[in-house]
Amino acid sequence: MTMLADLTDSLARAAKSALRQAIMPALCACVVAYFAYYAIHGDRGLVAMKQIQGEIAQAETVLQQLRDERERMERRAQLLRGDNLDRDMLDERARSMLNLSNPRDVVVTLPKLYDNDGNSLEKQPRSAN
Repeated sequence: MTMLADLTDSLARAAKSALRQAIMPALCACVVAYFAYYAIHGDRGLVAMKQIQGEIAQAETVLQQLRDERERMERRAQLLRGDNLDRDMLDERARSMLNLSNPRDVVVTLPKLYDNDGNSLEKQPRSAN
């Protein structure tokens, strides 16, 4: 019976020793896994960075559209300034504001480029399916 007790004691000591040796690497692996997960899925991780880059690209597109519209409006406003007055532009604006036309005028209606909110009505090219 002493031999059996010695065997169980040595097995218990070996198990405790193996457990002690495994605890530190397992704990380190858990810490590394925690930081790796949050480096990918956290608030400032790779997934969030990809989403923010998409939002930035979309905002830059809107910014470019607004810059183009502003330049277009500035060119039209430049034609109405006193030092560089374009009579055709002045006539067009006066008729538009007063909603008048000369009976001899030929009115050609063009499709709208912008709706009432200032959004572009240009057709987007369709993607091939």
